[in-house]
Amino acid sequence: MRTGQRGTRPTLAIWAALVTILGVAGCSREEAPAPAAAAPAPAAAPPPAAAAAETIRDSADPLQHGRYLVETVAGCGNCHTPRRPDGTPDPNKNLAGAFVIEEPVFKAYAKNLTPDMETGIGSWTEDQIVDAIRNARRPDGTFMGPPMSFGWYKGMSDTDAHAIAKYVKSVPAVRNEVPESTYQMGPGGPRQGNIYGPIVTSVPDVPKTDQVAYGKYLAGPIGHCMDCHTTYVMGQIDMTQIGRGGNVYSKPFIYDWAAVSANITSHPTAGLGSWTDAEIKHAIQEGESRDGRKLLPFMPYWLYKKMEPSDLDAIVAYLRSLPPLGPAAAAPANE
Repeated sequence: MRTGQRGTRPTLAIWAALVTILGVAGCSREEAPAPAAAAPAPAAAPPPAAAAAETIRDSADPLQHGRYLVETVAGCGNCHTPRRPDGTPDPNKNLAGAFVIEEPVFKAYAKNLTPDMETGIGSWTEDQIVDAIRNARRPDGTFMGPPMSFGWYKGMSDTDAHAIAKYVKSVPAVRNEVPESTYQMGPGGPRQGNIYGPIVTSVPDVPKTDQVAYGKYLAGPIGHCMDCHTTYVMGQIDMTQIGRGGNVYSKPFIYDWAAVSANITSHPTAGLGSWTDAEIKHAIQEGESRDGRKLLPFMPYWLYKKMEPSDLDAIVAYLRSLPPLGPAAAAPANE
């Protein structure tokens, strides 16, 4: 998974959305519209829910808004919902954690986000959950580390962060003990200090009336798409190469292949510049390239499939605004 805007570059992304209490997708992460190179066949089919998923309506009600974000664009369940042997999410363990993401400098477990009092976050207050999402800080004052995209989540608005916190406190509690994550990242590791920059206490809403700005917000602080799809250089995300992709993620989840994040800039050949809006949306929601090639089920297509059309439109508008960058230099995967 990725680490957000600071930290070592992982070879397994996603996050999703929340991985260490929120620790992944997810926290986003994820090879979407890949304009080139045939991919190896996946070891398991995408979840059957992808075929029958319906749009989840967003709402001004905080609880329903939180449900919408968690179950669509934020993609939290992509990392925090355990999978069955065939690769499909286990509906009886929604958000109960246990994915393991192992890299040279850490072995992280997606945490149990359900309100179970002993193995989940049932004792956490809504404010404490918001602090964890945006600042990587636990209620006891220690800090969390990769692969959750804390660097991006710092930009999550008060409205959205509190809605997500409210929703995860409302889901059925599932008892599921998850091991502690371990890190080899300097003395004491991330628990002993904040590696993600200044503490955030309040973030204003991004108005939906500015479609490109709102799409940037959805693809960044909410969906963390750009965490995987922005090129890493020497272990650090390079924001001058936003959307260029080229990052290698080895053996994600239960799969036995490596994925490369696609170039999703407006470049006409290396990126999505020649794709139609409909083709980009189809790739994001159906996991299928415009040439009919199935994309690797690393991105949570079955979650994105349920997004509001207006949010998908905003994301596409934002992708159209990215400067056209050519192919990223090949980067070896860390085995």
